[in-house]
Amino acid sequence: MANDATPPLHEVVNSALEFTIPIAHKMGVTATEVRPGYAATKVPAEGNGNHFGVMYAGVLFTVAEVLGGALALASFDTAKYYPLVKDLHIFFRKPAGTDVIAEASLSEAEIARIAEEADLKGKSDFTLTAKVIDANGVVVAETEGLYQLRAHGK
Repeated sequence: MANDATPPLHEVVNSALEFTIPIAHKMGVTATEVRPGYAATKVPAEGNGNHFGVMYAGVLFTVAEVLGGALALASFDTAKYYPLVKDLHIFFRKPAGTDVIAEASLSEAEIARIAEEADLKGKSDFTLTAKVIDANGVVVAETEGLYQLRAHGK
């Protein structure tokens, strides 16, 4: 029986967050599921409140924004490409008084389009939408981000 020492992708993302985005790690943002075309993250309410007892807006932004990096890690060749966020809009729907999860996905066709364009041009823009949901299943925020997959050295 072979011993596969490769950690699950969500653990890779969590290790990366600790060193590449320390503030997200300090907030308690963690990836819960990461696979090609899908990523989910969570963050606790405790320690992330604002002046009126609900989750701070910047925390809601962060738990959704990091999905772009997680999806890129799972869906594209990180030896060739890295992701960056070019623009992100957040739409606050309800106050979040509990822990929240954020989820986003890309279709196989969109992943193929992005990879093909990045191979040809050295970069490819893509839109990623996310929902941020509280422990009661209520959508507390939605984001629409313009991300770019960019070739190393370009």
